[in-house]
Amino acid sequence: EISGLKYSDPAPFQDGVTLGEALLTPTRIYVKSCLEAIRAFGTHGEGVKAFAHITGGGFVENLPRVLPEGLGVTIDGISWPVPRVFSWLAKVGGIDEHEMMRTFNCGIGMAVVVAADKVEAVTGILQAQGETVVSLGTVETRSDGEEAVQIERLAETWPA
Repeated sequence: EISGLKYSDPAPFQDGVTLGEALLTPTRIYVKSCLEAIRAFGTHGEGVKAFAHITGGGFVENLPRVLPEGLGVTIDGISWPVPRVFSWLAKVGGIDEHEMMRTFNCGIGMAVVVAADKVEAVTGILQAQGETVVSLGTVETRSDGEEAVQIERLAETWPA
């Protein structure tokens, strides 16, 4: 409504499809890829420590759910290209980058917490399954009262 677009109009963030088609693109399913990573490293966290499906609640709500008390994550906000649909939503909706990261997945559907010495091996398994893998950041000890998810260079994530 705010954008003045109809679902039948061309998507302003994706060539060759209507706005309705772009917004109704089905969610990717990661089960097979995740199971392959678990099979390769057992079920006791030898390599893969946790999975966090980044869905409603974005990074801020979903990542802390898979971490033990006292741990948090520091994410490099420019470690992946944010799909144009999210930049468009932010601009048209007047949504700041903190709210975007709290609400949407911003192009990261699944986060995998991996033992530092197994990153390369787990990356290879996921890539062999057809996944695009990026290193988002690190798991670190956090102090009481400190936010569980810190996103560095956040302003640089969102092009004007």
